[in-house]
Amino acid sequence: MDVFSAASQRARGTKNSQLYDMNELVLITGASGFVGQQVLRSLDARQYPVRAITRSADSSAFHRYSNVESVVQTQDIFQESSDWWMRALEGVSVVVHVAWHVEPTTYLHSPQNIECLVGTIRLARAAAQSNIRRFVGVGTCFEYDLSAGTLSVDTPLKPTTLYASCKASAFLTLSQLFAQSDVEFLWCRLFYLYGEGEKSGRLMPHLRQRLSAGEHAELTSGKQIRDFMDVREAGSLITELTCGETQGAVNVCSGVPTTVRQFAEAVADEYGARHLLKFGARQDNAIDPPQVLGIRNF
Repeated sequence: MDVFSAASQRARGTKNSQLYDMNELVLITGASGFVGQQVLRSLDARQYPVRAITRSADSSAFHRYSNVESVVQTQDIFQESSDWWMRALEGVSVVVHVAWHVEPTTYLHSPQNIECLVGTIRLARAAAQSNIRRFVGVGTCFEYDLSAGTLSVDTPLKPTTLYASCKASAFLTLSQLFAQSDVEFLWCRLFYLYGEGEKSGRLMPHLRQRLSAGEHAELTSGKQIRDFMDVREAGSLITELTCGETQGAVNVCSGVPTTVRQFAEAVADEYGARHLLKFGARQDNAIDPPQVLGIRNF
């Protein structure tokens, strides 16, 4: 698929890097989630020892990872106390905080975003007190002023949803918090991810469900330009950055402009079913930006 392979090839352009000490223990939150499981897989492939924090009730899913030294289960990490985090962080040198409450149909405006923000700050404070070396957080391109179209880390922040506002607030708060300590801070802003583990409310699973059943997929005009990236590539990039020395905000993006139409047609070609794509059957969202494209800064 040309659209997908172009983004993947761009993602593989990252320079190799590694942690200062291969024995440093990495703690990852959201280890069983859409993005988190890809970061975990990438860390394991590089043989870094990992402590996984997860809401999953089935810890056996982590047995296939040879370098996962321990799995810590919690019903909701955003409700855990500072004392709980101090215990979870014992022996940890690097934190990769991926977890966040994300449901495709509600996450943009859900009040749970506030709980995620408060819980993230609680984790960050415990991390600073535990004298970890490096803290990596995961943000979103929605933090930016999307009217700019092409987004660099110098693009002003102008979140327009509760989700984006809480992510931006987390970035600003953690930047100041870790500036008062020796903790290195990296913030990875994600763009439009697709691939393994996607929930059903997202574009690619919707297309696959409809097209595999021989049913029409009703879409907007498809003219919107987006920065798509396979979640596996994103996980690999986050790991590369985690194991390097870059600090501050970075855009985890392909930098490849792709229209929604091109993306949908690439999926449809897997089924020989372009004829089932009904562009224009749904009205374009009046507030949907015409272009969201990232520029890398690493």
